[in-house]
Amino acid sequence: MRDFVVVGAGPAGSRFARGAAERGHDVLVLEQGEVGRPLACSGHVSLDIWEYVPDEARDDLFQNAIHGARFHLGGADSPAHPFYRDEPISNAIDRVGLDKTLAQAAADAGADVRDHHTVTTVEEHRESVTVTARGPDGLERFESRLVVGADGPRSRVREQCGLPEPDEFLHGVLGFDPEPDHQEFVDVHLTVPTFFAWRIPRGDAGVEYGLAVRPGDDAKARFSALLDDYDADLCERCSGLIPVGPPKRVTGKRSLLVGDAAAQTKPFTGGGILYGMRAADHATRVVDPARPETVGDYEDAWRSELRTEQRLGHLVRAGYSFPESLQELGMRAFSGKIGVHMDEPSTLFSREQLKALLSWG
Repeated sequence: MRDFVVVGAGPAGSRFARGAAERGHDVLVLEQGEVGRPLACSGHVSLDIWEYVPDEARDDLFQNAIHGARFHLGGADSPAHPFYRDEPISNAIDRVGLDKTLAQAAADAGADVRDHHTVTTVEEHRESVTVTARGPDGLERFESRLVVGADGPRSRVREQCGLPEPDEFLHGVLGFDPEPDHQEFVDVHLTVPTFFAWRIPRGDAGVEYGLAVRPGDDAKARFSALLDDYDADLCERCSGLIPVGPPKRVTGKRSLLVGDAAAQTKPFTGGGILYGMRAADHATRVVDPARPETVGDYEDAWRSELRTEQRLGHLVRAGYSFPESLQELGMRAFSGKIGVHMDEPSTLFSREQLKALLSWG
């Protein structure tokens, strides 16, 4: 019997699998299709991402250095309010390549990573968990001490183990224009109800366009308007759900959720790569497969780290729905050089941010 079956080989699942394997555990990872496909997540990340990937992968994954963002209250030709640093604040990366790199790192650490295995049922028993998956050779059953659900917003593990859903789901849409663009600023448009639209230059890889809306809103029409505004010609489109929460509980008797399955995301951007991997690190540190009650320690650990950032993230997102006059005042007050970290809203109150405000105020 294995120690862990991990369902999903995205960043959070692969990070957990790598850490657990490095600790000597027997880990099996099951990915529904090809690792990294279909793409359903932006490739704009903070510089912290490089702490989680092998050094030799950096050149292959890196696409563009971003120094800041231009915020708009209208379309592409509307006045821009720039927020920036002199040095890079984030990077655009190969998002599919990231998944493949992290999954390979898990395999190199000793995890058994299998793609094209669609999990159909998960059964928690008193002494074990049974995971059934449909693979290339038909149905297969796997026994483990614990199961880790890293299988995204519509988590099969979460549903099968009776764990609560996130508070909210947004519908995200992405598109890619192959025309190279090495600009140092992303463009953010606060023109979508309760959220925003974006344009991210990705160097030689082109430009990423995207937005997110609540269910029932016309994402297709809003996305088409964004593309028309920039006269973009896309070579690829994709979409997916963005979970916002988190739910009150992400652990069961012999189960735990990480990443998007646990809504370990930033409420103000929907991104969850770093949050999910940080939570995965807590899980590998505190969860003992021989003692299933330690999943409770994981629940405490990841919430302790991310609770404040997620709560402040909800407050930041509330600003997207302020009247335009208040948004304009806020943009004028805070635009300029910044000292914030894109994954940590708490840095809005940091000494570095105060120094940045005073430097131009």
